Amino acid sequence: MSSAISIKGKSFFLANAKTIIKYAFVVIVTIWTLAPFTWLVLSSISTKMDLTSFPPRWFPRNPTLENYHTILLGGRYSLGELFRFGVMNSLFISLTSTLLALLLGIPAAYSLSRFRFKGSTTVFIMTLITQIIPPITIAIPLYMIWMDLQLLDTYPGLISIYTAFILPFVTWILYGYFQAIPKELDEAAIIDGCSRLGVIFRIILPLSAPGIVATIIFCFIVAWNEFFYALIFTAIKTKTLPIVIAEFLTKHGSEYTKLAASGVIASIPPIMIALIFQKYIISGLVRGALKA
Repeated sequence: MSSAISIKGKSFFLANAKTIIKYAFVVIVTIWTLAPFTWLVLSSISTKMDLTSFPPRWFPRNPTLENYHTILLGGRYSLGELFRFGVMNSLFISLTSTLLALLLGIPAAYSLSRFRFKGSTTVFIMTLITQIIPPITIAIPLYMIWMDLQLLDTYPGLISIYTAFILPFVTWILYGYFQAIPKELDEAAIIDGCSRLGVIFRIILPLSAPGIVATIIFCFIVAWNEFFYALIFTAIKTKTLPIVIAEFLTKHGSEYTKLAASGVIASIPPIMIALIFQKYIISGLVRGALKA
């Protein structure tokens, strides 16, 4: 009897120990993930004196929203005006790049998923290979070409680069979604007199809505956060938000608190989009990856 009780006690202890370890691991990962953003938020409501004080404080002595006021409502020639300029540029460039990538990626993904022609597999593989090429290796040739075409610091120049950068991902994810749709639906629609474009717009796109939504969200976030190409191919007129925020650290002074406030504001759109459409993001990425 005592032996049976001892075995049950050990089993109960092991089960509880596993649960405790799981929860502890989740807590550690959560803290590890949220700690940088928490520090960013606390820095954004700090004064420069609080932020640079020694020893450092966990919470600012005099919390203030002045940094947000400066960034959002600052007057002419202020950091606020520069920030708002970067926001408008990023919105326009990100949305346009995403739209162009979809307009090109949907037909490409449909063609690769429905038609088998000589070299189709090679085309698909080469599309994926472009995603693993380090951007630094093509930056100099691209810069020289764009300089000859007079596309440096122009909206068409940066949008075309972003579109080319995003397009392979659009093709890859939507290829998996389109493959999951039976070809018999296409054939039935064509027999009923529907054209190929009609099949895409009336059958394929409605059935692939979750994947398309996930693709749009991911493309927008990638373009919104992109820094490397924007740093090289912009100068004055087309500065995007990441470049504008980086310029808060200059040789004339470092606006750490305003930099933190800008970072918090800039992170709100991607975070809100991810939270609202998270089920589409997860289903779109997983299903597309598995089917591809």
